[in-house]
Amino acid sequence: MNILILCTGNSARSILGEALFNALGEGRVRAFSAGSSPKGEPHPEALATLNRHGHDVSGFRSKRWDEFEAPGAPVMDAVITVCDSAANEPCPVWPGAPARAHWGLPDPTYIDDPDACRAAFETTYAALAARIRHVLASGAGSEDPKALTAALKAAHEACS
Repeated sequence: MNILILCTGNSARSILGEALFNALGEGRVRAFSAGSSPKGEPHPEALATLNRHGHDVSGFRSKRWDEFEAPGAPVMDAVITVCDSAANEPCPVWPGAPARAHWGLPDPTYIDDPDACRAAFETTYAALAARIRHVLASGAGSEDPKALTAALKAAHEACS
């Protein structure tokens, strides 16, 4: 199952979601992330948070969502927005009519105090992990887009 996680800057929340879906999905999920206006590189605290949780951070980069419209791009089974601004932007028409959901989470990148920033990233990581575990436990997959949409929405409601 292919999942695309979107936020405007593709530097924090979507990067965390990509890492978590790939790790927790244990081969059943291929997750990707992108943004409408990527920051150019992942936020240092996003990478530090992933490192603290044992993720390999070597392959992460901030990228535009139009990479996933290009010929040869993987067809997505689900597209999840994790920031309110990305959810309100006109998104591309994704091939394959993927399930869609919005998991709005506060942006931890705007916190200046290092300890508070670290805590905010940990909170975001935990919130995404809870939602992702909920989706994976539901058993919903690419074979039933309506069930996948329902599982994505239920995960957000149950873990908010």
